[in-house]
Amino acid sequence: MGISIAGKIAFITGASAGIGKATALALAAAGAKLLLCARTTDALEAMRQDLLSAGAAGVHSFALDVSKRDDVANAFASLPAEWQAIEILVNNAGLARGLEKLYLDDIDHWEQMIDTNTKGLLYITRAVLPGMVQRNAGHVVNMGSTAGWLAYAGGAVYCATKAAEKILSEGMRIDLMGTAVRVTSVDPGMVETRFSEVRFGGDKKRAAKVYANVTPLLPEDVADTILWAVTRPAHVNVSSVLLTPIDQANAVTINRRAS
Repeated sequence: MGISIAGKIAFITGASAGIGKATALALAAAGAKLLLCARTTDALEAMRQDLLSAGAAGVHSFALDVSKRDDVANAFASLPAEWQAIEILVNNAGLARGLEKLYLDDIDHWEQMIDTNTKGLLYITRAVLPGMVQRNAGHVVNMGSTAGWLAYAGGAVYCATKAAEKILSEGMRIDLMGTAVRVTSVDPGMVETRFSEVRFGGDKKRAAKVYANVTPLLPEDVADTILWAVTRPAHVNVSSVLLTPIDQANAVTINRRAS
């Protein structure tokens, strides 16, 4: 039998759209108190009533770019006391930039991906995890990718950041041995979000080709997986979940049906 997360504080980064938004709605339906951040708060505020209507025990949102070390520190230093005991952390914020050969790529793309996907995850985790250890309770869910298991053409640096997430999750589990804090890596394949649109600098036509003649995962599919992982019995740690649509075997093997 699973555990209840009703009334527990769940912090989701990159919560304004896609997998982050779907996860917020899924955890709201389970009665969690939602602590949400994104780089801007407009979308978060627009979600607030829907989250409360879905069953959230409370909602508190704030603007944060997880890649900014000082901003992360300041955000946690100024959190209201009633929101500090975070029991579920979903490190969802992340992005890809470009799809170019490594030796031709824009170095600014590397900086953005490494700063957000790797360093941002570390900054947030370092701010939250000590409290979990002190209370001997908590669950960290890190958003990985099939890209962390197998590199693909033009994605070397993005794939490297997701491989780093995979190893960081393993290292966290080792460092947390002897505590009741759990760590899960959720590693989805193709998910129909704005991910590809962001990768291609807003080029919707190019982004649409990524999902052409394929039925991708939906953000809700990934959110369901996260909810399942955090509600397993307390003695169960779901170390990782590799999640793909039926049309995808791994990061590079995709079945595109005839149009």
